[in-house]
Amino acid sequence: MKGIYVLLISVARDISVGVGALGGKDFQGGLYVYVGSAQNNLEKRVKRHLGKTKRKFWHIDYLLSNRHARVVRVFYKEAGKIEECRVAERLCEVATPMSGFGSSDCACKGHLFKIETYDYLNEFTSKLGFKPFGRMT
Repeated sequence: MKGIYVLLISVARDISVGVGALGGKDFQGGLYVYVGSAQNNLEKRVKRHLGKTKRKFWHIDYLLSNRHARVVRVFYKEAGKIEECRVAERLCEVATPMSGFGSSDCACKGHLFKIETYDYLNEFTSKLGFKPFGRMT
């Protein structure tokens, strides 16, 4: 299945992470939302993100390889790559983008967002047609 996904990430404390060509990035402890796409084998991509040991290829790999960062929820939907940027644009309205993170191949401000609470995330993802990961059909 091809599609896009949203990762809810918890960072347990303030950390600094080297993120490939982006260089060093500081992350405050708290919650983050990442929007990504997999135009081949969405389930395999998401499961890759859930693991700690991996070759670092995407910006998100650097953050998720840190022992203080973990994925706590995943949402997905079948959609083309362009929808990834549309969702990122919508998130810019309610969350703070991490400049350039995950958006080196598009014009978005970023695809990783710092959020204060995840109270609205279920409603946000539901309105946009996402389903919780784990019920992929």
